[in-house]
Amino acid sequence: MLNVPSQSFPAAGSQQRVAPTGQSRNKVALKPGHSLLDWIRLTKSGRDLTGLRGRLIEVTEEELKKHNTRNDCWTCIRGMVYNVSAYMDFHPGGEEELMRAAGIDSTDLFDQVHRWVNYESMLKECLVGRMAVKPNPALQGSVSSLDGTVNIVIHTKRKIPSAGCAVVDLQDDILQVEMLLGKMSYLLYWRLSSEVQGRVDVQTAHSVGKVQVCLHKSVKDKWTKVGQPLEHHDTFIQCKDRELFYRECVLVSKADITHDTQVLRLQLPPGSHMQVPVGRHVYLKTSLQGTDVVKPYTPVDQKLIPPSQCSAEMGSDLHLMIKIYPDGLLTSHLANLPIGSSLLVGGPEGSFTMRILRDVTHLYMLAAGTGFTPMARLIRLALQDLTSIRKTKLMFFNRQERDILWCAQLDELCSKEERFEVEYVLSEPTDSWKGRRGRIDACMLQNFLERPEDSKCLVCVCGPTGFTELAVQ
Repeated sequence: MLNVPSQSFPAAGSQQRVAPTGQSRNKVALKPGHSLLDWIRLTKSGRDLTGLRGRLIEVTEEELKKHNTRNDCWTCIRGMVYNVSAYMDFHPGGEEELMRAAGIDSTDLFDQVHRWVNYESMLKECLVGRMAVKPNPALQGSVSSLDGTVNIVIHTKRKIPSAGCAVVDLQDDILQVEMLLGKMSYLLYWRLSSEVQGRVDVQTAHSVGKVQVCLHKSVKDKWTKVGQPLEHHDTFIQCKDRELFYRECVLVSKADITHDTQVLRLQLPPGSHMQVPVGRHVYLKTSLQGTDVVKPYTPVDQKLIPPSQCSAEMGSDLHLMIKIYPDGLLTSHLANLPIGSSLLVGGPEGSFTMRILRDVTHLYMLAAGTGFTPMARLIRLALQDLTSIRKTKLMFFNRQERDILWCAQLDELCSKEERFEVEYVLSEPTDSWKGRRGRIDACMLQNFLERPEDSKCLVCVCGPTGFTELAVQ
């Protein structure tokens, strides 16, 4: 996943900061009677922790901002608002860290430290209600019903990137159309008026920002409306607040890329169409040994620079580049999965947006191993769509030469495209290796990261956590 650094959280001096390697992370010493078990007992005691006597309300942004003190502290996580005043003395990170979330949408802050925590269960008795959804003046829609089809047209009022932004799912009589517009998500959600065939067609006019979804009627009757709007229909909210939706995909092929990495091609159901924006990832979900296992993967195109109308761009297929770990629970399962098997795919999700690329003239990418996967589509975007970018450079870190993903394609692109450069770095090379050796350090990056006059530079980093943290430092 491509991570865009946000504000520093926890605070630099916080005891909740990750400690240096080899040291354990410190936590704030809680007062006696304030353990997790004590908190659970308090939530079950019947005490009113919200101050609303059991009522759930819709909270506006203005209202949320008012509740920003120690004894009156509300915060929003994924569109739901909680009164965390009573939790102050129970928070392992201390009052100071919790107060950073006071009166604001703290989803990003929460995800940086606690994404795995089941906050919904811990804070369910603190639930105040749902954030109010603002009307969206930047989108317009129209519906037309012809003899054999129903056409839904969305005007985004902005140029749509070549990768697209539409995610459509038709299951029985339920239709979801989601538009991924930067950090925002616009959703249309109906129970359809009449029966339709199980496939959808999606056409995108990128330059004018128009998306058309075509449904095929089972019976050629006249529709007076698309259907019954369902919960969250016609909402425009941040992507991170939208619940994940999973659809069942079929494994149609596997291709070996290196000795331990494959590209899996997954075919979406006929009623689904998924355009994954650059830098976003999807989730694979399957049940293993009675437990749901979920892992994120960033889709790639069929090739580094594919034909303009490849199936991945059309939205019917997903290509996932996956490294197989012998002791990996999910990847070893995927390696042995027969063609024709089903996998659940959720998303897309992610925080990377096109806005960060605005006016960039020099794009630098530091990738280690399969951290290359989000870079692959970013390279294509930079070379084909972003004319402001004068130079795109990739520094690609691997253990051995045989580990380099799409090495021949990268070399070919480098020879054909003067705006692109690639440099390989190996930590365990053979004696015959003539390229760079070692691991990432400041000296290595000094020459690679040029900053010409009148330039705007962007550096994207992806790889294992240790690599990413060192690169950012």
